[in-house]
Amino acid sequence: MISPAKLLDIPQILEVTKACAAAMIANGIFQWNEHYPSKQAFELDVERGELYVLRIENRIIGTIVISTLMDEEYVPIEWLTPSGKNIYIHRVSVHPDFQGKGYAQKLMTFAENYARENSFASVRLDTFSQNKRNHRFYEARGFQRLGDIFFPKQSEHPFHCYELVL
Repeated sequence: MISPAKLLDIPQILEVTKACAAAMIANGIFQWNEHYPSKQAFELDVERGELYVLRIENRIIGTIVISTLMDEEYVPIEWLTPSGKNIYIHRVSVHPDFQGKGYAQKLMTFAENYARENSFASVRLDTFSQNKRNHRFYEARGFQRLGDIFFPKQSEHPFHCYELVL
């Protein structure tokens, strides 16, 4: 079940994202670290009503942020649709124990349906250039790769921006 997150959920959410970070690092993907995603980022997501969690039997196993705010890093990208009526996806995670079972697909379908139901023009996101599995995941869903941005606190490698026109 996917539902809005509450502040009380944050410790469980951090367990999920820390497990994801450790699994990625073990696979040579240095996408998340001690700086990101942070407790403060999730608190702000909850305050804005943008953080959703996926629960199985009362355990949080996944997260997704569905935001209308465009990060300044995205400004130089030549998007496929005009900026203003777009959804931005951040901090998608599924606990490693539950990966490969279609839960990330469920989270993305939830976000895309939310965007369609609320008449948004597109769904936008970025993913780490070194995470080839994510590239295949988003491209299989119809997302188009556009340009690159950088988050120096996370990596010297770029992040690829993607957009799905609805």
